[in-house]
Amino acid sequence: MQENAQIKTFQDLGLKKSILNSIQRAGFTAPSPIQAEAIPHILQGKDLVGQAHTGTGKTAAFSLPALNNMTLKDGVELLVITPTRELATQVSDEIYKYGRDIGVKTVTIYGGSSYRRQLDLIERGAHVVVATPGRLLDILKKNMVKDFAPKMVVLDEADEMLDMGFLDDINEIFSYLPTDRQTLLFSATMPKPIKTLAERILHDPVFVSITKGETTNADIEQLYYIIEESERDAAIIRLMDSEKPEKSVVFCRTKSEVDRLATVLSANGYLANGLHGDMEQRQREAVIKSFKNGEIDVLVATDVAARGIHVNGISHVFNYHIPFDPESYVHRIGRTGRAGTKGKAITLLTPLEFKELKRIKQKVGTNIDLAFVPSKQELKESNKEAVVQQILDQHIFEEAPAILDMLKEEIDEETIIFKLISMVLDRNAIKGPNSIGIPKEKLQYILEKMEKRHDGGGRNRGRGGYRGNRNSRGGNNRGRERNRSRSRH
Repeated sequence: MQENAQIKTFQDLGLKKSILNSIQRAGFTAPSPIQAEAIPHILQGKDLVGQAHTGTGKTAAFSLPALNNMTLKDGVELLVITPTRELATQVSDEIYKYGRDIGVKTVTIYGGSSYRRQLDLIERGAHVVVATPGRLLDILKKNMVKDFAPKMVVLDEADEMLDMGFLDDINEIFSYLPTDRQTLLFSATMPKPIKTLAERILHDPVFVSITKGETTNADIEQLYYIIEESERDAAIIRLMDSEKPEKSVVFCRTKSEVDRLATVLSANGYLANGLHGDMEQRQREAVIKSFKNGEIDVLVATDVAARGIHVNGISHVFNYHIPFDPESYVHRIGRTGRAGTKGKAITLLTPLEFKELKRIKQKVGTNIDLAFVPSKQELKESNKEAVVQQILDQHIFEEAPAILDMLKEEIDEETIIFKLISMVLDRNAIKGPNSIGIPKEKLQYILEKMEKRHDGGGRNRGRGGYRGNRNSRGGNNRGRERNRSRSRH
């Protein structure tokens, strides 16, 4: 928006000194685009619809002006509704971080645990409630909190709530909330049911979109690889060997596929674990915790199970199958490239699925480029530098000189060196067939035929640029709700 073009710093936004101090302590130097666009309108008390992908600073965009305008006198002033426990915890922690200098008390509400503890914390003077829909609706229907009248209500990740089947709950929740309120709705995509919801719950809203026609993050490099159906496992392993992801999520369509692929990746040396809706809550929490802590570095998950997992440091997202719809694609790849970091999204598809890719590209308005799975020989060549660095970084044990002397009695030094290097190479052996995927020449012929068929014999359009061989070496069911309530004083 033109009127906010001059906003360069948080001081330009007109926030109170106490809030600016919290921002400085958090290490922020300049507002992100969504913050620069949204905060002035929110400070003025306007309703707002914000369209922005995950990891763009949406929580700060609504929590900073909300905290700035709080009186800290009249009970709950801010209600944030999020689709999952994971996201509710994250949002609550962030709001507490920004508001602790002014004494803000936050309470996080999940289902599945004692009501009494949650209600006590609210009644003891909470200023902010962050809640998931199920437990919040239950509390409101049973009138468990007297005079619950938040001045600001934020619906965060609205399209995820739609995907998870919470839309009826959301509509009912708003029937219990005061009409004299400021309402904010944030969503990565704007499907028709969300637009209808916005029309119903917001009054003359300002629309802010930083996507410029796209709903995916410019910091995410998006690639697709066309393979035969039988090559999916081999392609995932080869691409992981090539990309060397620091932390990655592999999306599958079914629970059985998640279990099988997690086993395959583990057998090939990756610290992988699965996540899906049939797992018990304790299992899910243990897997997510292990992923956050780096005890596993590959999370294999279904779309539903991965909702609300906002883990920093995910360098790669792999789509084992192309997702069924554009919204799922946006949500999947939004797990990487967060908070200004670079990410990579890789999608595997067969020639028959190419039309689905075109549909996603057209709907989302994004560039997804064609790339080719490196051959075994190409990967060997690209890995040479990594092997050299591995040897240079190797710690020398005190037993090494004695073993070297013993070896010299049997073979010459040059042969010793060659054998030791070969041990390292063997440890880094590349598995699978030499070539994976459809060869360039054959693929070009297939795609041209498909383009002509879909375009009625017209000129080829929208194939995406060929990228050549990608030899990257650097590593750079709506479940039951559990409760975690917290009041910070």
